[in-house]
Amino acid sequence: MVGHFDEILSHLGEFGRYQKLVYFLLCLSAISCGIRMVLSVFIQKTPAHRCAIPGYDNDTYEIQSDYHARLINLTIPLDDSDDDQVYDKCHIYLVSDNMTTVACDKWVYSTDIIQNSAVTEMDMVCEAALDTSHAQMIFTAGYLFGVFILGIISDKIGRKKALYFSVILSLAGGLGLAWTPNNFIVYCVIRFVNGFSMGGVFPIIFVMSIEIVGRSKRALIGISIEYFFAMGLVILSGLAYLIRDWRYLEITVSVPSALFLLYWCCIPESPRWLISEGRYKHAERIITTAAKMNKVTLPDHLFQRDSTQHKPDKQKEITQADTTKASIADMFKSQALLVRSLIIFLNWMVVSMVYYGLSLNTDNLGAGSLYVNFLFSGLVEFPAYTICILLLGRVGRKALHCGSMILGGVSCLLTTFTVLYLDKDHQWATVLLAMVGKLGAAGGFAIIYVFSAELFPTVVRNSAIGASGSWARVGGMIAPYIADLGKVVHGDIGHVLPLIIFGSASVAAGLLSLFLPETLNRCLPETIEDGENFGRIVEVKEKDVISTKY
Repeated sequence: MVGHFDEILSHLGEFGRYQKLVYFLLCLSAISCGIRMVLSVFIQKTPAHRCAIPGYDNDTYEIQSDYHARLINLTIPLDDSDDDQVYDKCHIYLVSDNMTTVACDKWVYSTDIIQNSAVTEMDMVCEAALDTSHAQMIFTAGYLFGVFILGIISDKIGRKKALYFSVILSLAGGLGLAWTPNNFIVYCVIRFVNGFSMGGVFPIIFVMSIEIVGRSKRALIGISIEYFFAMGLVILSGLAYLIRDWRYLEITVSVPSALFLLYWCCIPESPRWLISEGRYKHAERIITTAAKMNKVTLPDHLFQRDSTQHKPDKQKEITQADTTKASIADMFKSQALLVRSLIIFLNWMVVSMVYYGLSLNTDNLGAGSLYVNFLFSGLVEFPAYTICILLLGRVGRKALHCGSMILGGVSCLLTTFTVLYLDKDHQWATVLLAMVGKLGAAGGFAIIYVFSAELFPTVVRNSAIGASGSWARVGGMIAPYIADLGKVVHGDIGHVLPLIIFGSASVAAGLLSLFLPETLNRCLPETIEDGENFGRIVEVKEKDVISTKY
């Protein structure tokens, strides 16, 4: 068959009607990914709570009567660590001595914001308050394993089969979590499965989308899919507002995955992957169908297999042998590549940490409704991606990424002043700054994928992007612990401390990215040697003479 799929796309069309339909269907599943990645904001919501009155079976967080209020005052001490006059969340008075306190083992929860969550059912409060962070970290660890294992599977058995296996696993895990017993270990195991499945769904649909379009459309396609991810956040804010019980919410967001299974016949296997595997007849059927929908006629030679196409000459074999010997370890053998790789990995880790940290921290901003804040955190991603699409080819990767990271970081740092020095009536400024921080993080996340893919040499590009993704998952695992610092550090400092950490890390990573070379309108590095020289020299070859311009 044809030697290179990009040649087929030159005749088929880089982004014709067929590719647009397949791309749209793939992107629909990205909505579920967006929901699943930040669902813990609601299913692990920690509502206002206090210790339950011992022996009072009908105790509730809401005061029922004057008698109930007197019992609370006699039984529950005030929380000295909080400026507001609220009852202690973790201690009660001894029956014999109302001046001595002991830890309680039963709690009552407010139902103003949420009726029931995994936190209220499993009592993830007080000494177990960080269990919510542990559960989210385990979910992200599942994603990390899923990226590696399901990525390998997709290369072996095909993108489509691996994708649908991941979707089925996501559906089973979501429904399984909804009926899980009140056992933290079981809960975490199923959360790991959910994360594992997401590690297959989003990366695979991203790869399938990139593989069916032409070279000039890949950056646009790679960023546009993020709109659907952000759409998931917006939809989740509405569903969570309407469904205040975490088990019913879990079922509601899981069931739509079954709809994705219904259009199995509409999603083709990646023809680029089929050609690489030598499955030419299958690829030819898909390409012919695409040509009919795109209303183009393909030349006959595209479907003619020539022996010379599959038997490269001796010199080509030697060249291929030399390039395939390269590995990700070669990126650490020279000082230039080592520094560059470390900066890229750090930026992946920080941008992931800040993005998911700000998403998870919407409940700790100290102002506004949880649902409204979360809605805004999803909406600000749309202008972020639009700015990236409009400016990425004009401003350049480096300047735009650095600007996004610094904008987000400075906005987070400025919340220190709004929290500490403005009264409660003006805490909307804290929410506004946090949303600008999220906008910067979302933009940085969209850019770093394109930027790093262009910086790494071709011979190690796939491995290097996989390693970068691993560092992103490390940032995702750290994020919930930083976002939950308010559970350990009380008062205004506890509200602002996560934003200080996110802001400082974002500014530092953005400034370090200035040491990376610009890739806009540059020929991409192919070999390790090209990678070492990339950004330092421009080689111009004329009549077998190479002149070097510094």
